[in-house]
Amino acid sequence: MIKVVRAKLHCIRVTDANLNYQGSITLDPEQCEAVGIYPLEFVDIWNKNSGARISTYVIYGERGSRCCVLNGSAARTCQPGDEVIIAASLYCQPAEIATLKPRVLTFLPDNRIDKTLVYDVTALSGDRFDFAIREDAFLAPEPA
Repeated sequence: MIKVVRAKLHCIRVTDANLNYQGSITLDPEQCEAVGIYPLEFVDIWNKNSGARISTYVIYGERGSRCCVLNGSAARTCQPGDEVIIAASLYCQPAEIATLKPRVLTFLPDNRIDKTLVYDVTALSGDRFDFAIREDAFLAPEPA
């Protein structure tokens, strides 16, 4: 078994850091649903500004709010305005990689969706694979 990315929010900006909360990351359910990130699911978070790397679970905030709030001890790893990458993962056999099509959202500075992408792996012969990042025709960017 190997651990692979299943869904990703790429360069979403932190909107708040709430140290006095029990923990987790609060995200807009609309954005989570667009890539398939579930409430209570553990995700890895990588802060592009500080280099901090943490793992915590997701809770849904207000629908349409575009929020990205680090709570509890996770709040110590970021500041509002920091760009973070949030990745959900799964374990699978290497042969299954080509059947996955992880969705990725990229964001504008106000956390509106900029692009919707799919990671596309194609199985070649043996243990060889090809990889491409493709536009996702099923998800449209948010209106301005």
